[in-house]
Amino acid sequence: MTTAAATDYEAVIGVEVHIQLKTRSKMFCGCDREYFDTVPNSHVCPVCLGMPGMLPVINRQAVEYTMLAGLALGCEIPHFAKFDRKNYPYPDLMKGYQISQYDQPFCLGGSLEIEVGGRHQTVALERIHLEEDTARLLHRDAGGEAYALVDVNRSGSPLMELVTTPDMHSGAEAAAFLRTLRQVMRYLGIADADMEKGGMRCDANVSIRPRGVTTLGTKVEVKNMNSFRSVQRAIEFEIERQTKVLDAGGTLVQETRGYVDATGETVSQRSKEQAHDYRYFPEPDLPPIIVDDATIEALRARMPELPVARRTRFEGEYGLTADESRTLTDSRERSDAYEAAVQAAGTALARPVALWFIGDVARHLNELSVDAELTDTKATPAHIGELVRLVHEGAITQSTAKDVLGVVFEIGDAPRAIVEARGLGVVRDEGAIEALVAAAIEANPKAVADYQGGKASVAGFLVGQVMREAKGRADVATVTELIKQRLGG
Repeated sequence: MTTAAATDYEAVIGVEVHIQLKTRSKMFCGCDREYFDTVPNSHVCPVCLGMPGMLPVINRQAVEYTMLAGLALGCEIPHFAKFDRKNYPYPDLMKGYQISQYDQPFCLGGSLEIEVGGRHQTVALERIHLEEDTARLLHRDAGGEAYALVDVNRSGSPLMELVTTPDMHSGAEAAAFLRTLRQVMRYLGIADADMEKGGMRCDANVSIRPRGVTTLGTKVEVKNMNSFRSVQRAIEFEIERQTKVLDAGGTLVQETRGYVDATGETVSQRSKEQAHDYRYFPEPDLPPIIVDDATIEALRARMPELPVARRTRFEGEYGLTADESRTLTDSRERSDAYEAAVQAAGTALARPVALWFIGDVARHLNELSVDAELTDTKATPAHIGELVRLVHEGAITQSTAKDVLGVVFEIGDAPRAIVEARGLGVVRDEGAIEALVAAAIEANPKAVADYQGGKASVAGFLVGQVMREAKGRADVATVTELIKQRLGG
C-alpha cells in the first residue's frame, strides 16, 4: 500500500482513546458496571436511564483510577477539576447530554514512550478526562427492514478519555501506542482495555501535509476500529486516500469517516463537530473536585512497578536479554509469577527459570488460550521454581522435567512429589546404564565405525539412543563417559 512515507507528504496522526474503567459500579449510580454478555437492559436504574429529576453521585474509585493513569503517564494532576455537560442528540444518549469534562479535567499533559521497529519515540498527551459511557445500539434486520434496539446496560459506565497531541506519523506507530497503553492500564489494574469487547475504543485524527511544512493539514477523524490491526489498516488507507485527493488537485474536507473492516476502507459519515457544537457548560448537579497533595501522594504510593522499569530491572538483576525481559513483562501477572518462581528456585537460577517460562510453560498456557496466565491453571510459581531446582541439582533430566511439568499442569502436585511417587529420578547405576550402552553399540555398527574412523560427533547420536531407551532418565554425563570408554576414547 502507498503511504505518505513514500510520497511528498507527511502524515500527522493523533488519537483519542476511550477506556472503560474496571470499577464495580457505574460512574454516577450504583448499578453493576459489568454488562458484557448480559441480558439487555438488566443493569439499569432511573439514573442511568436518564429519568427526569434523577441526581448523579460521583464514583470515587473512577476518579482515583483516572488520576492513577495520569500519574503513570507523567501527567499533571490539577488541584481543581469539574464535570461539564456535553450536549448532543444521539439515540444512545439517554439524557440527551453526556456528563464529561471540558476545560478542567483531572489530568493534563504527560507522555508515553513507544517502540516501533526497534526505534523508540515519545508520544505527548494533551489530557485525560473522565466521563460516562453511552448506551449501545443493536442493529437488526427483519425481512429486509433495518431497525435498531437500545441496550442501556453500558450507559453510565465510567469512561476515561485520553487525547494525544499529533505526534505520530504512521498506522504502525498508532497501533504500537495503543498496545503500550493497554499494557500500562492492565499493569495498573484499572482496566482490561480489550478492544474486541469495546473496553478500549480509538478514534484517529489523520491529516497529511507537504514534507517540510509545519502547519497541519485538514483533519479527518476515523472511527469504528475494533482491533490494533484495524487501527493500523484504517490509518494507512486514509493516508493513501488523502494523498490521492491532493495529487489529483482536489480539496480535503474536515469530516468524520467510519472504517469498514470487510473492505479495509473508510467511508464518509458526517461533518466533524467543533467544541462549540456541544454547548458545554458546568454540570449543575455535581460539585467541583478539589484534589489535595496528600491525595495525590497516596495515589502515587499505590503505583505498581510499570513495564519499562520492570524490564530494565530484570535485565540488570537477573541477567536477562532485552527480548527475554520484554516477553516476561508482557503482562503484570506473568512477570509476578516469574519473580515468585525465581524466589522459589533461587536468584542464581533466574535465567533458567526465565527460559522455562518462555518455553515449556508458555506452551502449556497457549494450549489453554492466548491470554492464559499461570493463575488459570493448577501449576504455581513455586512449582516452576522447584522443577528448575530439581534439574539444576541433577535429580531429574531436562527431558524428564518436561514430562513432570505436564503432570503438574494436569493435577497440581509438587514436582518433587511427582518424581518420588513415579520413580522418575535420574538413573546413575553404572551397571544398568552400561547394559543400555552395550545394546546401543551393538545395534548401531555403522555409527561405531564412523566414530572410530574419526567422526567424534557420532557419539552424540549414540548418547541419544541410550537416553531414548532410558526414557530420558539416565545420567547424560555417565552415558557419554561409558560410550567413550567402550569405543576407545
